Amino acid sequence: QVQLVESGGGLVQAGGSLRLSCAASGSIFRIDAMGWYRQAPGKQRELVAAITRGGSTNYADSSKGRFTISRDNAKNTVYLQMNSLKPEDTAVYYCNADVVGGLGSRRSGYWGQGTQVTVSS
Repeated sequence: QVQLVESGGGLVQAGGSLRLSCAASGSIFRIDAMGWYRQAPGKQRELVAAITRGGSTNYADSSKGRFTISRDNAKNTVYLQMNSLKPEDTAVYYCNADVVGGLGSRRSGYWGQGTQVTVSS
């Protein structure tokens, strides 16, 4: 099948930066949209940023101007550069990918297991 593994989370002071990475592996023919979501305790999972295979991006209002999503299609990897971090950015960040399987199967969505981002004031 397909596995998504996030990395780059950690503890950072307010105003600092982190760069998250998510690498997809397995039986992959093509990855279409990829994105980052986050979930804080007691809150719903929410979109942070998304990017199409062609590079078109969408950002949550809270992310605009601070976060940048990018991808490397050859490596099946998506990145999230987070600058000017705030305590309210504290959450588990999850990678998501729409994957067409290596045998030409129907597109399916996959989730990573998440990486913790904690921003101290």
